[in-house]
Amino acid sequence: MLPRANRLLKKNDFNNVWQNGRSAFGQFLGIKAIKNELGLTRFGIMIGLKVSKKAVERNKIKRRLREAIRALSPLLNLNFDVAISVLPAAKEKNLAELKNALEEGFKRLRILK
Repeated sequence: MLPRANRLLKKNDFNNVWQNGRSAFGQFLGIKAIKNELGLTRFGIMIGLKVSKKAVERNKIKRRLREAIRALSPLLNLNFDVAISVLPAAKEKNLAELKNALEEGFKRLRILK
């Protein structure tokens, strides 16, 4: 679980990232990021009903993504707000594949150190 300080919680924060952020889309993840002035990196995960109608499956994907973010967090630059949009192809992916997709997206956005 990500600490509360490292999560995007407000709708305005999500909208700001989604409208003004740089994007990197892959086969099963879309990532948008924008600089912030908070001294830490915050993450938000968006997963819709198109991915799965079952909340259990959507939450399973979220838990895998949070674990991948936690593993990659020491390698990330600070001062970013990141919104991750999950596409339907992510339903069949395991933790390693999601982690690789996140790492690739972060490299494209130049968030990794």
